[in-house]
Amino acid sequence: MLTGLYVPANRPDRFAKAVAAGPDLVVFDLEDAVPVDAKVAAREWAVAWIAAHGVGSELRVNAPGTPWHADDLAAVAAVPEIRLRVPKVESAAEVLRILEQVPSASITALIESPLGLERAFEIATADPRVVAVALGEADLRSSLGVDGSEGLAWARGRLVSASRAAGLGAPMMSVHPRVDDTDGLRRTSLEGRALGFVGRMAIHPRQLPTILESFTPTAIQLAEAADLLAAVEKAGVSAGGVTVLPDGRMADPAMIGRAQELTTLAREIAHRS
Repeated sequence: MLTGLYVPANRPDRFAKAVAAGPDLVVFDLEDAVPVDAKVAAREWAVAWIAAHGVGSELRVNAPGTPWHADDLAAVAAVPEIRLRVPKVESAAEVLRILEQVPSASITALIESPLGLERAFEIATADPRVVAVALGEADLRSSLGVDGSEGLAWARGRLVSASRAAGLGAPMMSVHPRVDDTDGLRRTSLEGRALGFVGRMAIHPRQLPTILESFTPTAIQLAEAADLLAAVEKAGVSAGGVTVLPDGRMADPAMIGRAQELTTLAREIAHRS
């Protein structure tokens, strides 16, 4: 997935609009976006929508330990194949407790504290029903006492490594909180792409085109990948070991794998158009 969009679960008037904006994933948010006095109604609206139209959606529940968490899980227990986005995860045990209560769920675990970051791989491998890990950067930035994108570079790289090591593939980036800051969205998205992220969550539909553009492989990358794969195919070389191509370049499985990954990503993006 390249693009995701949060929609406040207390705004059912925006549900259809969020889907129509065309993100790969719509996340109905019961947590930060919803005032305390609207939590119950928001839960009812979001669960009803997901039960009826659930493909391509997640429900961000309230964090473990909050007064609303247990009721959130109870409300989705009967929804088949529900995708849950769980905030402030700090251990594999927390993930397993949620899955005991909602066995049909798959989970995106949000890492938002230094302890969660230290345990990112443990969380990512807690259960096969953990399908993704992601950073909650606002809380993490505060917990780490860092400012700006530079202060999160190590944490971002750590998450990418944990996600890849767990076999979950490249993760999506956290949101850019300033809706009108297109330049900042593009700059930080390109920074994330350089660190290994593929795609990003948004808080407004107008951010989606910039996210898609930023995570699309460049023409130079695609040309180099195509040339490498064509040369490998023409030479009839195997996928094992290091191979010297007729033009003198060396190709190893890692280079070939990366070229294939870029080509597949570009094909998926083109298919969206």
